Amino acid sequence: MEKHYPSQKKKDIPVIAIVGPTASGKSDCAVACAIHLIKTRKKYDIQGAEIISADSRQVYKGFNLTSGKITKKEMQGIKHHLLDVASPKKTFTVAHYQVRARKAAQEIIHKGKVPILCGGSGFFIDSVLHDTTFPAVKPQPALRQKLEKLSAETLFSLLQKKDKNRAHTIDRRNKRRLIRALEIIASTKKPIQPQAIKPFYNKTLIIGINLKKDVLKERIEKRVRARIQKGMLREVMRLHQNGLSWNRLEHFGLEYRWISRYWQKRISKDEMIQGLSRDICHYAKRQMTWFKRNKNIVWVSQTKHAIDVIDSVLLEYSKD
Repeated sequence: MEKHYPSQKKKDIPVIAIVGPTASGKSDCAVACAIHLIKTRKKYDIQGAEIISADSRQVYKGFNLTSGKITKKEMQGIKHHLLDVASPKKTFTVAHYQVRARKAAQEIIHKGKVPILCGGSGFFIDSVLHDTTFPAVKPQPALRQKLEKLSAETLFSLLQKKDKNRAHTIDRRNKRRLIRALEIIASTKKPIQPQAIKPFYNKTLIIGINLKKDVLKERIEKRVRARIQKGMLREVMRLHQNGLSWNRLEHFGLEYRWISRYWQKRISKDEMIQGLSRDICHYAKRQMTWFKRNKNIVWVSQTKHAIDVIDSVLLEYSKD
């Protein structure tokens, strides 16, 4: 695949990414920015904008409330890509995502529109924006069956011994990702190569949403309870009834892990809520650790600030 795509009227259309921790308001911000670009398309000589989701769980069908997937109403008419594109019964890797996200970005650019990547998965975001290749490692059923019998703690310990760098960035409680990392190492016989920092696109703008810790914590706890009221527990039960084992669901981490334990009567509802809120806060901290390594991210605290940044950058691009 070519690294740089032709754009409208001999000038490059930038690829924008809106990143940040869970519950920071990325989806709403991305939609607001897309609407702004539609309204100002003549000014910047573009045709508008479309959004590409960069969430490692929103790619799965049926993962709605649990993954925080944006609703049709919340999209406000903005086209979204890479939602509901995979079955949770099958493995969907970052390599799969990279191919499909870059294809979506290419199609958006060819229409003269601005692609807006939006999500909290730094690994997925980097796979698109960086000139990175991934090892073509197919699932190994025998190895997976062996590894699935081990606890997340044991899997993480194994990864630390084999690849300290990957262990530093991975979710140590997510068995699905731990197993995949060990699977790649077992196949390639070497640590997972670090992500390249060379950009894939000619012009990229990354905007990060950074809220105060107490504000983010409050939003996380409030969102957990709101989603439970909307039916998040029933959603996980439906996924189980449709063929996903409790073990498989727990591999997806966070909501799936805690709610599966609740339905199996291993914990109480209060324990589930408290444990889930705590783990999501820890996850948000890991997300920020990942993103703050990237010195090219422009940090904002409000959607208005994000739009101001986009305006200033597009004005510069329009002069090229």
